Amino acid sequence: MKRQTLATVLALTVFGTCTSAWASHAFYVGKNLTESGNVLVGGTGEEVSSHWLEIVPAADHEPGETIDVGVTEAAWIPGELIEIPQVEHTYRYLSMSYSDYEGFPAPLTNGGVNEHQVAVRDVWATGREELIDATETPQKGVQYSDLARLVLERAKTAREGVKLIGELIDEYGYATYGGNTHLIADPDEAWVVWELPGSQGLWAAERLGPDDVRVLYPGYIEDFPQDFQNDSNYMGSDNLVSYAEDKGWFDAQGDESFNIFDVYGRQDTQARTGGYKYMSQAELEKATRDMAPVSEQDMITRVRDHRISDDEAGYGQVVSLEQGRDPDMVRIWVAPTGSVAAPYIPWWLGVQKVPASFAQHRYLTKGAGSHFLNPDYAMQEASDFAGRRFKQVMYYMCEDPETFRPTVQRMLKGFEQESFDDIQWVEESARTLIEQGKREQAQSLLTFYSYTRASDAMNLGDTLVDSLTAYSQLVTGERLPKGEHINDQGGETVNYLVGADPDKPQSAQ
Repeated sequence: MKRQTLATVLALTVFGTCTSAWASHAFYVGKNLTESGNVLVGGTGEEVSSHWLEIVPAADHEPGETIDVGVTEAAWIPGELIEIPQVEHTYRYLSMSYSDYEGFPAPLTNGGVNEHQVAVRDVWATGREELIDATETPQKGVQYSDLARLVLERAKTAREGVKLIGELIDEYGYATYGGNTHLIADPDEAWVVWELPGSQGLWAAERLGPDDVRVLYPGYIEDFPQDFQNDSNYMGSDNLVSYAEDKGWFDAQGDESFNIFDVYGRQDTQARTGGYKYMSQAELEKATRDMAPVSEQDMITRVRDHRISDDEAGYGQVVSLEQGRDPDMVRIWVAPTGSVAAPYIPWWLGVQKVPASFAQHRYLTKGAGSHFLNPDYAMQEASDFAGRRFKQVMYYMCEDPETFRPTVQRMLKGFEQESFDDIQWVEESARTLIEQGKREQAQSLLTFYSYTRASDAMNLGDTLVDSLTAYSQLVTGERLPKGEHINDQGGETVNYLVGADPDKPQSAQ
């Protein structure tokens, strides 16, 4: 059954053309352009709700076990959850989870990295309006978070991850909020996969190589061969070309090129230069390429850019993918909220548990305002929460960005430099223990170091908040709100860090 109410269409139109929240950035730098010779991946997750760190262990599953996937009737395009078979074994992975996106069941994820060094980033990519209108309701199938999680759980290479997405969509369908992409990378290459709305099982994937730089916001794929089945650099659904021809969006004989964005993407903008937030994809790609050879710290700088990492950025991630790395030694740098105001901490998949202050809390968690605390979570909730602490830092920065942003970021960089200075001895010690057959001791070392840096980060956050509070009270004075609504009333969130004036209405910025 197909059902499109006016409210649904309006909501989707607003989301597609105005609101870029819940969107996320992804950065890819090929190994020929990096300082280490490793593939680099970075990104943000842009959702309102609480974000928390999870290291999910590998697991074996019983025959006949299933998992729920899809969206509910509360989604902008209403749907129904379905069950699909679980696989016999799922891999260990690290991700930042979050609790809320319209009708998409929690916990949700934008991706992370698994024990085989398959890294995943999820990024919005709205399809053309006709495809959104053609999406059948109630829609059924795997959605963006399902796909990110299933790739982390099941794929040993990026190429395997792409094929898995295609197989899942072909077999179970695709549930969407309007279109989505995934960046999937491993130590050799990366792929951009675009999953399209319309209930036709449409998807396309393009390979990125060692000399490529790609920034997704939104995700995009441009020129694409019509005979992509014969080119190892491309993959897609069997109907990718024929459906466009049937709809009159592409002429296989007359059109010079089959451009996925031009054919299936939003028709009111352009790929790479359409302009989103404060920098286009083209500008971000050039800025990243100009840093070559790009280091992990350079990638942190890119993801931390105040024109990208603002109140909408729920966290920051940077990972270097290296051939032959032991699963316990797979390392990813994570900032617990928008990294413009939060430090990156190194975590390894060998870390055995997450500190309470970086685990799930009630701050910005869906339903927290309507329920009392589950007593089982009392100790965890009693701890300070990293996401909340560094949000405080960010909001102080917003009040006087010219004064506070450079000072805070110099401190964050100094904190991270301490970690970078330690990485060699920490990893050499852990590898030596592993080679000696003392894997548990290696895991204990990695856990101790990450725990220590996480604790140090919380102390830094306390110091920053106290200092910024004192400055605001003694020098600038506390500014009280003049409006009547504590929550944003829609549209793009004003980013005070680029010079917006909090005393002016958004329409005047």
